[in-house]
Amino acid sequence: MSLITLTFPDGAQRQYDAGTTAAAVAQSIAPSLAKKAVAANFNGSDVDLDLPLLADGTLSIITRDSDAALPLIRHDAAHVMAEAVQKIFPGTQVTIGPSIENGFYYDFYREQPFTTDDLAAIEAEMKKIVERGASFTREVWSRKDAINFFKAKGEHFKVELIENLPGDEDIRIYKQGEWLDLCRGPHMPTTKHLGTAFKLMSVAGAYWRGDHTKAQLQRIYGTAWREQKELDAYLDMLKEAEARDHRKLGKELELFHQQEEAVGNVFWHPKGWVIWQQLENFIRGRLRQHGYHEVRTPQLIDRKLWEESGHWEKFGANMFTVTDSDKRELAIKPMNCPAHVQIFKQGIKSYRDLPLRLAEFGCCHRNEPSGALHGIMRVRAFTQDDAHIFCTPEQVTDEALKYCQLQFDVYRDLGFDKIGVKLSLRPDVRAGTDETWDKAENGLREALRLAKIEFTELPGEGAFYGPKVEFQLTDAIGRTWQCGTLQLDFVLPERLDATYIGEDGAKHRPVMLHRALLGSMERFIGILIEHYAGRFPLWLAPVQIVVATITEGASGYAQEVVKELRAAGLRAELDIRNEKINYKIREHSLQKIPIIAVIGAKEAEDKTLALRRLGSDAQEIVTFRDAIAVFQVEAKVPE
Repeated sequence: MSLITLTFPDGAQRQYDAGTTAAAVAQSIAPSLAKKAVAANFNGSDVDLDLPLLADGTLSIITRDSDAALPLIRHDAAHVMAEAVQKIFPGTQVTIGPSIENGFYYDFYREQPFTTDDLAAIEAEMKKIVERGASFTREVWSRKDAINFFKAKGEHFKVELIENLPGDEDIRIYKQGEWLDLCRGPHMPTTKHLGTAFKLMSVAGAYWRGDHTKAQLQRIYGTAWREQKELDAYLDMLKEAEARDHRKLGKELELFHQQEEAVGNVFWHPKGWVIWQQLENFIRGRLRQHGYHEVRTPQLIDRKLWEESGHWEKFGANMFTVTDSDKRELAIKPMNCPAHVQIFKQGIKSYRDLPLRLAEFGCCHRNEPSGALHGIMRVRAFTQDDAHIFCTPEQVTDEALKYCQLQFDVYRDLGFDKIGVKLSLRPDVRAGTDETWDKAENGLREALRLAKIEFTELPGEGAFYGPKVEFQLTDAIGRTWQCGTLQLDFVLPERLDATYIGEDGAKHRPVMLHRALLGSMERFIGILIEHYAGRFPLWLAPVQIVVATITEGASGYAQEVVKELRAAGLRAELDIRNEKINYKIREHSLQKIPIIAVIGAKEAEDKTLALRRLGSDAQEIVTFRDAIAVFQVEAKVPE
C-alpha cells in the first residue's frame, strides 16, 4: 500500500497508509486528542473525521473546544433543527440551511406561519434528537437516485438544487439516524456532539434563491455555542445591544431622525450635528498633520466617466441617475475616486509632486435595497472621509506604513483598543492582469509585515480594482465592525490615463491608494453611539455641562457661569426651571449629560460648583475658575 505524508500545524511530518482517516491519525497522536476530535482540516478545507486521506497534505485536528468547531456546531444545529421541524410539521419542505456568524438558519416552505410557540416546540424536539446521539454518516448518490428520492418525498426545492449542480459534482447526502439531507458537509461524528447550548431566535421571511419573483419561504434563525456559558454571554450581549441600539438612543437623545419621505437618508438634529462636526474636525486635524490636501468634487458626473473608470459595469444598478437638459445621462456619485483622478490630471505632475494626498468628506449616494437599510448604519446617502494617495511604485510601502499608523492612532483616540486586520485578495470578477494583482497584493503584505501588524488573508474578498486592507474594531460589548480600508489600485490610473513625469523624463502611471479612516460618517457615528451607549467622552458630547439651580436666588450666578463656560469654548446649557433638583438631575442623566453643575445658595455665595458626573453619585465641590480649567483640558479634541 502506498504512503502519504501529512504535515501538522507545528511543522512536524508523519507518514501513513493512503486511505487512513483523520480519526485514525488523531488516535495515533494521542487517544485524548481522538476523544476530543470532531473534524479535521485537510489542505485548507474542513473534512469529516472518517474521510479517507489519499494524498500528501497539511492536516490539523479540530477539537470541539476550539474556535474552529463553532461553524461545525452551527451547521449540525441547522440539520437537527430541520429534522425537528419535519417531525413536528410533516409536509414542510426544507431548502437551504447554512451556518452564519454567531449562529445558523434554515429556510422552510410551509403555508402556515411559524409562531413563537412553534419555536419552543422545535427547540424541545431538537434536544431529544441530540440526546439520541445518532451518527452523521456521509453517502454519495447518483444524480438520478437523488432526484427520484426527493421527488418522491415532495421536496421540490431539493430537486431543483440537485438539477442545478455541475454535472461532475458528487451528490453528497448526510444522514442522522433515519433523517437525511443534501449537504456538502462536513459534520461532527454524532448529533450528541452538538450539545444543548443553542436557542432559536426568530422567524423571518425569505425568497427562494433570494429572488422576490420566486416562492416565499420562512427562515428560522438560531444561535449555537460550545457550552451554556457562551450561549448565556451571547444572549446577554444581545440584550445589551438592544439597549444600545443607535436608532433608539438617537431618538431618546434627540440626535437624528429618519422618515418615509426620505428613505435611507438622515435628518440630523442640532445635538447629532455637533457630534458630526466634532468627529469631522478631529479627522480634519489629523489629515493636516499627515500632509493631506482637502478637495471638493461634483455630485453629478456624466455616465461616460463612470464607464471609463469601470464603475458603471460594476455599480451601475446601484447608481441614481438623471438626464440633463442636453439629454446627457448623469449619475449621482456613489464614490469619490474617479473625481479625484480628474483633479490629479489637471496640469503636468512630476515625480517631485508625489506622493499627492487628496482628501474629501464626500457625499455619496447608492440605491441600496430598502430591505438592507438599517438606521444610520446602512443608508442611501452617506459621507465618506475619503482620500486617495497618488504615489510612485517605490513609495507604496512607506505610504501604506504611514496610513496604518494613522489608522491605529485614530481608532485608539476614539476609544477602540482591539483592532483586527484582514487582507482581502483578488475576487473572481476583477479588473487588471494577474501580474498587476500580484504586485498589488505583495505590496500590501510587505507594508503590513514591516509595520509588524498581525493580519489574516481573505481570498476572493478584494475590490474589483485591487486588494484591500480592512480594519475591524471590537466595541464595548465584543461586536466587531469593519470600518477603515486601504486599497491598492494599479487599474484606475490606467483606465483614466493618469500620468506623472518620472526622473527619466518619461511618462509613468501613478499607483493609487484608496483609503478611508472611518468609512461612512453616518455608520461610524452609529457605531460610536452604540459603543458608548450614548455616554460620549466630553469632547464628543453634544452638551458637555448643564448648570442646574436649586433655588431661584442662584439664577443670576448660574447665568454668569454658563456665559463663562461658553466663552471658554465649552458646550454648556442652563436649567433654572422651577423644578426640584433631583428631578433635574434625573432628567439630565437620562440625556447622558457628562457633567451636571449644581448651584444653590451656598455655591452662589462661595462662587463654587457642586459637580456630579454621569454614572456617579459622588459630588465634588470646586471653585468656578478651577472647574473651567479642568473642563477645558478634559474637553480637548485628541491630537
